[in-house]
Amino acid sequence: MFTGLVQSLAEVRSLTRVGPGVRLVVADAAIAARTSIGGSVAINGCCLTAVEINGEELGFDAGEETLSRTNLGRLQPGDRVNLETSLRLGDEVGGHLVTGHIDAVGQVAARDDDGQWSTMWFTAPATLLRQMASKGSVAVDGVSLTLVDVTDDRFSVALIPHTLEVTTLGRRAIGDAVNLETDVLAKYVEKQLSGERAAIAS
Repeated sequence: MFTGLVQSLAEVRSLTRVGPGVRLVVADAAIAARTSIGGSVAINGCCLTAVEINGEELGFDAGEETLSRTNLGRLQPGDRVNLETSLRLGDEVGGHLVTGHIDAVGQVAARDDDGQWSTMWFTAPATLLRQMASKGSVAVDGVSLTLVDVTDDRFSVALIPHTLEVTTLGRRAIGDAVNLETDVLAKYVEKQLSGERAAIAS
């Protein structure tokens, strides 16, 4: 589990084809120092297992399923990614509970910058939008955010200067792909309601 509080905007060093997947290597000395082989790290919100640590570099294997369902397959050397190490029992949950299991890839639909602040709109599948509500939580590229508006085909968030500076969101432009994960509590509520609707319809 994670909290959606990004700890590092790390550099992608390489992506090497390994079987049907890739070996993704990113660099961050602080994260590498406190991560062990087999440890979990969220990369743009996607939970991956550290399989190699060499100095400041961490290596992760991402399979076909991960590459097809997240924006990790679009990465190139030199790109930046959000990193967060897994939550430990007793740690403060400053954002919201994030599983690291990406639900879908959305796109930046609009960006309204106001000085160092920004309001961004993202498209999302209808199934995910049903799990969102104004003032609720969502993880975008692994960043815990508060929803502002939710419509039938997109949602908005308000981003402060700090978030824009220390995460990938400050670099996102219209059309860019982002990883989305809805609040796990909203998933259970939506599942319960869909079961009740099905029972009524039958």
